[in-house]
Amino acid sequence: MKSSTVNNCSLLEINKHHNVKGSISVIENLDTIPFDVKRVFYLYDVPSGESRGGHAHKELQQFIVAASGSFDVTIDDGKSKRTFTLNRPSYGLLIVPGIWKNIDNFSSGSVCLVLASVRYKEEDYIRHYNEFKAYKNEK
Repeated sequence: MKSSTVNNCSLLEINKHHNVKGSISVIENLDTIPFDVKRVFYLYDVPSGESRGGHAHKELQQFIVAASGSFDVTIDDGKSKRTFTLNRPSYGLLIVPGIWKNIDNFSSGSVCLVLASVRYKEEDYIRHYNEFKAYKNEK
């Protein structure tokens, strides 16, 4: 969405159930998150100082969870930026289409779990920031 802003993205609490045997958090389509999950991937073993992301999507929504450890997600709508530190597996960041994102400051052993609303389509990606700015300014 060309008109989306960082304010359309939000930190969502994932329902957490705890007992003496441990905790479980459940993410359900169209309940916990506002889309049906079509793709799941996770980032891990990210070397110190490296970042991931560095792109935007035209259609895809994402829900990002720190399954283990911590990392920062910086979102950018071309005018405003916000940074979220994800460090609890019972919270996730909903990112709407039309938002540039960078993920960095990965702690040792961190796992970044990503639930996506569509399957991989290269044509959905905007990989260069100048192209992203032009996309956001199109009428």
